[in-house]
Amino acid sequence: MAVWEGYGSRPGLRFTPGEVTGALGDSVTVLPIVVTLCALTPASLPHVLVAFGVFQVVWGVRYGLPMSVEPMKALAGLAIAGAVTYGEFVAAGLLAGVVLLIAGAAGALGRVERLVGRPVVRGVQLAVALLLVERALHLSLGDPALALAGVLLAAAVSLVAPRAAALALLAAGVALAVGVAGVPEPTLPALALFPGGVPTLTTAALGGTAAQLAMTVGNAAVATSLLFSDLFDADVPTDDLATNMGTMTLLSVPFGGLPMCHGSGGLAGKYAFGARTGGANVVLGGLYLAAALVVGLWTAFPLALLGAVLGVVALQLGRVALADRSALAVAVGVAGALTNVGLAFVGGLLAWHALRYLDLVESAERAD
Repeated sequence: MAVWEGYGSRPGLRFTPGEVTGALGDSVTVLPIVVTLCALTPASLPHVLVAFGVFQVVWGVRYGLPMSVEPMKALAGLAIAGAVTYGEFVAAGLLAGVVLLIAGAAGALGRVERLVGRPVVRGVQLAVALLLVERALHLSLGDPALALAGVLLAAAVSLVAPRAAALALLAAGVALAVGVAGVPEPTLPALALFPGGVPTLTTAALGGTAAQLAMTVGNAAVATSLLFSDLFDADVPTDDLATNMGTMTLLSVPFGGLPMCHGSGGLAGKYAFGARTGGANVVLGGLYLAAALVVGLWTAFPLALLGAVLGVVALQLGRVALADRSALAVAVGVAGALTNVGLAFVGGLLAWHALRYLDLVESAERAD
């Protein structure tokens, strides 16, 4: 197997048409969540886009591969749904970053992975998806006709390109916003410490951290490492990915960025759209940085259409979660949506270890 040790080890930056189109493969999972989060919380979109742009370029150059850079979806979903405040969201992100950095540096991610069962991870994903559905319905009620039009547009686009449905809705919303407010003058985001609000460490923040780490270990580290091996015959260790995620989160969050991770979904999206090298990251990073200059147009984005965007995101996340049909996954998801995602995660984790102790976990795994 070829080991990608960084820029220079192989010709890892190309700028072919496939790299340009491949850049969009990551944005279809990033932009819908980022725009919605910044519209509904004090998060600053210019600062968020700058952070994503910088780290897209950093990891593209570092690995010479189309490495994905995504928001931590569990935490973002909880903040969008109002289950945690923005201050709790920031605190949870910083705490997750510290844990990932330490686990990656210590080479401990493989051991952490074995502690968390797949049904528990899927249950957390389902809980976040259900919370997002509730929020999407609330936003859509502001203008049901526009929300319905958005749903119909998403359905039509899904027939041709399923992954692009949310991106199409964003494009439609931007067009409407430009029609209302015009194109704003380019402005640079101001350098500030915690521009959206200071961290607030609470039990809700701790629960959000636990829920996020459950998803991060499985999807952002283990699954991404395996996908690099499958698609590129490249060895990108899970502990390296954990260290990356901890580093970029701790560097970006204090300056207004979001808790960020890698992800198998973004990597698969880039590959499906034609990306084969880190050139796609450089292209996408440049687009994010350019978008950060004209974020004023997002202020006029119609919230009802944002509800439709959020519905598509919830559907995508929920579909992955429901692929695991175990009763434990469903129980964790429903309990998390109705009560507290962090507590549901802890309860699910205890239940999963009880199944392992009773030698029932293998039959439970075969059931899905």
